[in-house]
Parts: sequence; structure tokens; C-alpha cells
Amino acid sequence: MGQGLRAAIDFLLYEWLRVQALTTRARYADQSRETFDAVLDTCERIAREKYAPFNRLVDTEEPRFDGEKVILPAATHEAWKAYAESGMLSAAQDYDVGGMQLPYTIEAAGNAFFAAASVSIGAGMLTVGNANLLMAHGTPAQRRAFALPELAGRFSGTMCLSEPQAGSSLSDITTRAVPDGDGYEADPLGPRYRLRGNKMWISAGEHELTDNIVHLVLAKIPGPDGRLPPGVKGISLFIVPKRLVDAEGRLTGQRNDVALAGLNHKCGWRGTTNTLLNFGEGRYPVTGAAFGSGLDGRGAGAIGYRVGAPGEGLRYMFHMMNEARIGVGMAATMLGMAGYRASLDYARTRTQGRPIGPAGKDPAQPPVPIIQHADVKRMLLAQKAYCEGALALQLYCARLVDEQRTGDTAAADEARLLLEVLTPIAKSWPSEWCLEANSLAIQVHGGYGYTRDFPVEQYWRDNRLNMIHEGTHGIQALDLLGRKVLMEQGRGLALLGARIAATVAQAREEPALAAHAQALADAWDAVLAATRAAWADGDPTAALANAVPYMQAFGHTVIAWMWLDVARVAARGDGPAHRGRLQACRYFFHYELPRIEPWLRVVRTRDLTCAEMPDEAF
Repeated sequence: MGQGLRAAIDFLLYEWLRVQALTTRARYADQSRETFDAVLDTCERIAREKYAPFNRLVDTEEPRFDGEKVILPAATHEAWKAYAESGMLSAAQDYDVGGMQLPYTIEAAGNAFFAAASVSIGAGMLTVGNANLLMAHGTPAQRRAFALPELAGRFSGTMCLSEPQAGSSLSDITTRAVPDGDGYEADPLGPRYRLRGNKMWISAGEHELTDNIVHLVLAKIPGPDGRLPPGVKGISLFIVPKRLVDAEGRLTGQRNDVALAGLNHKCGWRGTTNTLLNFGEGRYPVTGAAFGSGLDGRGAGAIGYRVGAPGEGLRYMFHMMNEARIGVGMAATMLGMAGYRASLDYARTRTQGRPIGPAGKDPAQPPVPIIQHADVKRMLLAQKAYCEGALALQLYCARLVDEQRTGDTAAADEARLLLEVLTPIAKSWPSEWCLEANSLAIQVHGGYGYTRDFPVEQYWRDNRLNMIHEGTHGIQALDLLGRKVLMEQGRGLALLGARIAATVAQAREEPALAAHAQALADAWDAVLAATRAAWADGDPTAALANAVPYMQAFGHTVIAWMWLDVARVAARGDGPAHRGRLQACRYFFHYELPRIEPWLRVVRTRDLTCAEMPDEAF
């Protein structure tokens, strides 16, 4: 698995994206190709030694609750320890807070190895996202007490959005936060509140991997009449630690009123605890001179410290959610890649069937490796096209993050807008098509693919969750067609079009790529025409009725752009790997890009077949 993946990552980083050029920027001046390679080597080694051997173990030995704490396999503790000690939690942070000041592109590439080896062992993605949010929006005391211990691996983090009655519809949350006593605003860790409510689907919400768990919780502050404000504008953000700390982040020995109500058992990611948490039910009352009397006068209510201004919680949380969406896209990509590499190895060693010649099959000939059959090659080529195309997109988005952080004003603003448009694709496209890659990997294995003797069925189960993680396809599609392509008078869409046009112009100079270049130009024109037609009369009901087919066509066009740009670079080289990239590009343009026409047709015509289906007619 490792060598093929590493070679693909090295090509995309150094030959295609040319990330070594980032070392000319002040922030990365101490870095070099050698330091980048050392980070990738370390991640590859830890993933190989501490993650991959235990992928099946954490799938079968699920987290369990003994009434006091959640029990996880020793391998999970070892993996977390190795990851934290590697410095990857703080890889992109400033030197003065213990970071390595690595480009985010290198951090993302390094984390790819862990996702491929065992996606559900670690809680690193949420911990880093949690800390990054606090570094951006927290007070100096909040950063010192919560974010820095997370970046050091002593604390871990969660994001608590959904509730049992309110999954994606955050305007309907009912978790409430009330000021904790008269001096609530004077707490050194921020305005102090008591929270009561329930949060569902909280990944890594309870465990013993770290000294503390920092929950970032969305809740509403009641008005003077005691009622919760309606809509998302009334949502605030709170830091709710599992264990209380002092102003320096030292544990006080007092437990916060956060209790595990139960573990959710999903079809995949079984190594990650997924929880229903009760906040403020009085299981662990918080009393003492430093606190108010609690919601019931006896210390009930979870202590939470408000982040930023009241009513701005969702805006702050999007800092973490957008980061998590790209992380989900990378996880989906690498699960697809893991299945692809497994099915490729299997197809090269499994013998079955004989080639068909002019006279038919010759039963006297020995069976051949199944990779020699055209249909198996089709399934492998589809997987390669999906997964390596998705990996290119993830690393391209990561490179935009670095541009946003270190580019000049104009370049940083362009990167911001391009990320806005591409984030729904970066999350959703891999979670649909790399899942399809996992399905094809099972098919390549034949009957054995459905057994637990081979890893591909687990990869499929793990990847199926990514279509739900951080917002469903429908939500991402509404975000793309309903907001992202329209924002700032369509400037993000225009910027993306300009980059696609630049690739088309360069690819036209390569005879082998000229036809693909024309196909991509035509596809982008079709996407733009469908966008205009969808919004022709400004009616959102008709415009958004087919948002998912729109996103599928948009995503396929973006991946075709990725492949054409990658092929443009690959065409300069020689050898099997470069030929493989050119062939995968050819596959995508011949077999995949033509799919966009029926998707866009229903968008263009604002087809209401689905929207107008009466409930009672189902």
C-alpha cells in the first residue's frame, strides 16, 4: 500500500503543486524539501506501525462503557500517543506555541497516511480543528487553557452541534445556556454559563486517551422572558471541558456536569467512540466559591465559557466545520485509495479465467491473473481515476489554505473565495465516488470481497459514513448552488472558471490532451449555462430542486480539471506511473465526464418531478 501511495503523494506535491516553492515565503523560510520529506516519512512509519495492523481490531473490539469510563483497545492508546508525540497536532502552528510552521499542504498529505491505515483510530482531526477555532476566536486565556493543551496532545477536542431532535437543522437546537451567577462575566476563562441539553453523534465525546476533553458546544441564551431565540442567529458557542481547569489550564480535580448517556454503534468508524452526551443533568454537580449555585441551586448545569460575542456561535463554528469538511473529504479519498490498492494487489495475484482468442478460450492454457481481463481493468481504472483525482483536489484545496495564509492580499482573497466554492465539492465528491471505488474493490475480489478475510468490506462500511459526516449531500448541494456560486456577485465562480480556462489553454498545446481540453471547456460552459438557467427567474424552489445533480455535474467537471492539469505535468515524464496517470485522465474524460449532461438537463429545465411528488403518492 505504502509505496504506491507515497509515490502518488510525492508526484502531486512536488511535480504538480510544486510546494517546495512555498519555502521562499517568510513563514516557511526554515523549511525545505528535506524537512517536508522527513514529516511524510514519520507519518508513513507511524501509520504503518501503529495504525494499519490494528484496523480490523478496532472494527471488532468496539468502544464499551463500564459504567464509569469508556474502554478502548490498548492499540488505540498507543496510536494516539505516537500521533501526539510526532508533533502533527501542532504541525501548522507558530513556533512560539510549539508548532512546526509547516505548510498546511504538507500537514494534509501527512495525515493522508493515517486515514488510509485506519481511519477510526484517531481523534486528531477534531482536536486540531477545535484548537484552531480557539486560536482564531478565543481569548488569550482560552487559547492558553484549552487550545495549547490540545495542540500538545494532553487534551482532545470535539464539536457538539446536533441534538436528538435536530440533526442538520441547527436553528432547532434547544440546549440552553444561562449566566452562572452575578459575577459570570468576570471569570478569567470568559463569560461563564450553565448549560443544559443533549448532544447527539458526538465523535470522540468520551474516552480516556487524554487528560481532558474540550467540548465546543452550540447553545442558545434565553431572552428576558426565558424563551430561546428563534433561528440560527440566536446560537452562541461555549467551551465546556469534561474536567474543569484553572486559568492556566491546570486540572482542578473537579468533574464538569457532562455525562455519557450512551454509545452509538455505526456501520463503520467503529474504533471511534460516538456518543450521546447529557449536559447539566446534575450527574456531576459543580459547586464551590468560584461558581454560581447552578440551575437547580445544587450545582446542576455544565459549566461553559462563551467564545466571542453572543449570537455569533455558528459563524465561529464554521471555522471548524469547513476544516472538518475538507478533512472528511480526505478521509473518504484515502479509504477509497486503500480499497484500490488492496484490490489491485488481489487482481495481480488471483488467477481465474483464460483469455479469449479468435478461436475462443483454450481450456488447456493455465488461468491468468484477473487483472488481464478488460472488465477488471475497467474497475481498477475507475478506482484510480476517482481516488487519485480526489487526492489531487484535496491537496489543491490544502494549497489554497496556504495561499490564504501567506499570499499577498489579492492572492489570499482569491484563495479564500476559491475555497468557498470548492469546499462542498472537496467534501461531497470523494464521499460519493470514492465510496463507489470501495464498492468496485469489493467487486474485484468477487465472493471473497464480502468476507472479513479481506479488508475491502470494512473500507466500504467506514466510507459510507462520510456521505453524512459534516453535512449530507443535499446540504452541501444547497450550499453550492444556493450560496457559493452566487456569493460576491459570482466572483468565486468566475475565479474558478479562469483557472480552468488556464489549464485548458495549456493542455491544448499537448496533442494527446487537446481533445480533453475541448471537452473540459465545453463541460464548464454547460455548468455555467445550467447555473444561469436554474436562477433565471430567481425562484429558489425551482432553482434548488435539483441541487444534488448540479453538484454531481459540478464535481465531475472539477475532477476533470484536476485530471487534465495533472496529465499536463505527467505528459512531460516517462515510465509506468506517468503513463498510468495519462490513462486515468483518458478514462475520466471518456467514461465519466459525459455523465454530466443528464445531470445538468434537469437543472437547466428546472425539472420538478421530485419536488412535486405528493407525500401520499409514495
